[in-house]
Formats: sequence, structure tokens, C-alpha cells
Amino acid sequence: MPAANSPTVRQRRLRVELRKARDQASLTQEQVADNLEWSLSKVIRIESGSVGVSTTDLKALLSLYGVPTERIAELVEIARLARERAWWSGYRKIISQQYYDRIGYESAAATIRQYENLIVPGLLQTQEYAHEYISRLISADRAANVEMLVELRMRRQEIIEGDDPPQLFFIFDESVVRRLIGGPRVMRNQLRRLIELANQPHITIEVVPFTVGVNPGLSSSFTILEFPSPEDDDVLYLENPSSTLVTRDRPDTVVSYREDFEELRSMSMRPEGTAVLLNQLAEQLSSD
Repeated sequence: MPAANSPTVRQRRLRVELRKARDQASLTQEQVADNLEWSLSKVIRIESGSVGVSTTDLKALLSLYGVPTERIAELVEIARLARERAWWSGYRKIISQQYYDRIGYESAAATIRQYENLIVPGLLQTQEYAHEYISRLISADRAANVEMLVELRMRRQEIIEGDDPPQLFFIFDESVVRRLIGGPRVMRNQLRRLIELANQPHITIEVVPFTVGVNPGLSSSFTILEFPSPEDDDVLYLENPSSTLVTRDRPDTVVSYREDFEELRSMSMRPEGTAVLLNQLAEQLSSD
């Protein structure tokens, strides 16, 4: 399954297992630090996943927690695989840690549900659309990175056409498909790309019309990533123009947004009505 290829998911699984093992051993982080003669900050960083953990330190932790030998071997192997270099590692210097992790989770997801109220999602953008959007909004000090950022966005889309693609469910606010990013020609090609993708059996695209008025998606765009293994909880990304919030360990919050997603689907034009709208808009731009 896809999760086997993502160091990001392995790192998260290891972090969860370490915290679970400490809880089962009835130890606080302070007690762990005292027992191993480590600083408290080291324990906290390891559990949060903000730093890697060496094999020696991992074995010391798991032994302290009373984890069986065979399970220690399994977790040491997960840690080793989590240190492997992923294809997106080559872009690490030009993107945020949140974006870096998102690509790792995205590459491993079995199901992706995304609501977008501003622009076409990156996984569905044409190269021209992506270039126009990124080049117009990037800060001056990062302008030299535009081409690499567009390249990265295009590489992310490889999961759509792979041998074992995730199930993808997209909902847009109507403004997304009416906003002329790049002018008529670029937007026409983008709309045609959406029409093409919506015909794929693993991709669903729906538009929430202006006429529904107030809806759960007005406050922010969001993405829910679901994984094939029951050991890996869903990941939620909340996005607005100025920030991104990642929710990895709050199942109740994820459930709430999943409910919002289903409510937005009930308000949408459904795939059939969305296809009609996309074709109408593309035709209008062809005649302009």
C-alpha cells in the first residue's frame, strides 16, 4: 500500500507508538528524562517528532518502557525506514515544514477529501495555472524558486495517475471555477483539465453554488487525508491565506470536518451538475 513508501507516515507512527508505550508504562516525560539521564527537552522533541531518534536512544526508551524484544525490533525497523530519503527531500530548502510533511502524508493517503474556497487544488492544477498563481503571490525574496515550486506541484500530481491511486474527492466553492487565474486561455485549459480528471473513476469533483449562501466552507479551505492502515489516524489541514494548521492527533476535530465535508457535498451541484457548469464555463471562455 502507499503508506509503505512514506517516511513521513513512518515517523508519525513511531511517534505515536513511543507515546503509547510511555503511557502504558505509567511514566511521565520527566521520569523518562531522569531515568535515562537525558534533558526533558530531548524527550519532548523525540515524542513530538521534531527530531529524529537514533537506534541506540530508541532501544533505550523501549527497554525502559518494558516493550517486548520482538516489538522493539519492529519499531527499530520503522525508525530506520523513516530516515530514508523521499523524492520530495530535494525541495526541502524552498518549502515550509508543514508543506513538506503534507506531501509525505499525501503520498501515502488512501483517500483524500479536499474543500477549496479560493483556488483549484494543487493536485488538479495545470502547469500554466500553477505558474501564474505561484509567481504572482510569492514573496520577492523567494522569486528565484518559482520554477522549482511549480515543478514540485506537478510532481505531486503523479499520485493521481499511479498504479494504485488514492480515492480523491474535491469540493470547490463556485468562485474557484469562475476566478480567471492567468486570463481566459489559461483558465479555459484549467477547466478542461478538471473536466478530464472528473471522468476518472477515482476522482470526484463537485461545486457548491453561490445560491446556497452561508455554508461550512466559508471560513477556510481544508483537506482530510485518510490512510490504508488502521494504525495511522487521519490528518487534517486547515488553510487560509495567511496560515496552515495541521491537526494530527485530535480525532474529534477531524470528525467534525468530515461532517462539514459531507454537508458541503449535500449542498453541491453533485458531479453531474458540476460537469455541466464546467463545460459551460469552458465554452464561454472559448468564445471570448
